[in-house]
Amino acid sequence: MFRAAIASLLFLLTTGAAPAGDALDIVVYGATGEVGSHIVQEALERGHRVTAVSRNPGKITWRHDNLAVVKGDLLDKTSVTGIVAGKDVVILSVRGVIGDSGLPESALQFLSAEMLVDVLYRWGDDAPRLLHVGGSGSLEVEPGIMYAAKLPTILLPRKLEIEIVGQILALEFYRKVDDVDWTYVTPPKNFTNGRRTGEFRIGGDEALRDRWGRTRVSRADFAVAIIDEAEQARYSRQRISVAY
Repeated sequence: MFRAAIASLLFLLTTGAAPAGDALDIVVYGATGEVGSHIVQEALERGHRVTAVSRNPGKITWRHDNLAVVKGDLLDKTSVTGIVAGKDVVILSVRGVIGDSGLPESALQFLSAEMLVDVLYRWGDDAPRLLHVGGSGSLEVEPGIMYAAKLPTILLPRKLEIEIVGQILALEFYRKVDDVDWTYVTPPKNFTNGRRTGEFRIGGDEALRDRWGRTRVSRADFAVAIIDEAEQARYSRQRISVAY
């Protein structure tokens, strides 16, 4: 057993990928997005099996032996159930507004959180873990004050405002859920196109700042944090934040 553990560790150190026996079956909703595409790439490079879900699967042109591309609708319970059944982890990285009600409850981020929890809780301990890519508007920039409260809403497009509040509602919803294994992973205010370094910090509700007062991370490194959590399951039923 000891030799097997050492062999597994050496495999990780030398290849950066998961040994075949440790590979996860991961579903990524929002796989064509700027964040979702990095998550898919990171998962594949570590040797995991990925199901990339899109309403328009023709947009996904990547090819990989461990990649399956499927059409899916997060608002269709039958579709969601069929796609996530038997998987290890579901990663939700979506955005958008459904309909024209103008209410934050119409944000896809909130609606899809409700849908996935409704599907997953029915399977109990056999359900996949759920990782939700959250919104920076829910981070505290001062004690008790969220970044969303500091935004000049008069200058924000209405749909973006709905999405920001929808992400906050999603976090509030998750915090009442105790029968699904979820983690809400929050990016900082600024995403960069920087390279993958594998170096970042994990925080909680407060926005993390670097020594120059900036709150940022590359999409590539954010994807590393997401797949780290998929593999390690360190922050069950918690909100975490990721930044340099």
